[in-house]
Amino acid sequence: MRAARLVSALWLVVVAVFLYAPLAVLVAFSFNDSRRDIVWRGFTLKYYAQALGDADLIAAFVNSLTIALASTLASLILGTLAAFWLWRFRFKGRAVAEAALALPIAAPEICMGVAMMMFFGRVLPWPAEAPWPLNLGAIALSHITFAFSFVAVVVRARLGSFDSDLEAVARDLGATTWRVFREILMPHLTPALVAGGLLAFTLSLDDFVITFFTSGPDTVTFPVKVYSMVRFAVSPEINAASTVLMALTLLLTALALRVQGASARLVGAVGA
Repeated sequence: MRAARLVSALWLVVVAVFLYAPLAVLVAFSFNDSRRDIVWRGFTLKYYAQALGDADLIAAFVNSLTIALASTLASLILGTLAAFWLWRFRFKGRAVAEAALALPIAAPEICMGVAMMMFFGRVLPWPAEAPWPLNLGAIALSHITFAFSFVAVVVRARLGSFDSDLEAVARDLGATTWRVFREILMPHLTPALVAGGLLAFTLSLDDFVITFFTSGPDTVTFPVKVYSMVRFAVSPEINAASTVLMALTLLLTALALRVQGASARLVGAVGA
């Protein structure tokens, strides 16, 4: 028994090192005072200053944040409605609808990218000369097509654990439909909404393949910009920009966990 625990712990350590060692190396060499990543010359913050002073890189990062926020908001609305529809109503073809909802998750990303490129090229041409942020619409719509499915799956799973008796009791006590939704259903769904929104935001923020096929010369996002920079060499400036992006992701994750903890306490209070 003790040997099995030791082997399990050792395996977890090996997996953790395999997953996080590259990220640790990236962060460490973002402070390297050398243009060559394989040689350590000393500690410096100048590459963070260069990254924050790079107008093209900042513009690409702002584009990515704008697209991620827009697609996350739309995905939360569409995904929640789709999940609620599948949970509340019984109809023929429900299994087919649930399978179709999961199709963007299972479909290869390269296929989604080519499909979106053909769609916006022939069916719905998006004006590249539109003012910012309207010129990002094609990318945002493409991200919504796959991000809302992740939100729907997470919210649908959360709805499966909802106690319908709470809703029935609230209606017997005179609560309106809106009040039941606001004070009983929403607190229960909040952890799923936070998790689904964070998942959609992260997927949109770091998406490369679909964005590569739907972006234009004036709609460069952060992943596409980084790709264009690393084709020649990986510089400490890229490491610094990536480190800032990881820090932002960790901050959002911490906030999401905090909101989930608060909502869980609220659900417990409502259930009591």
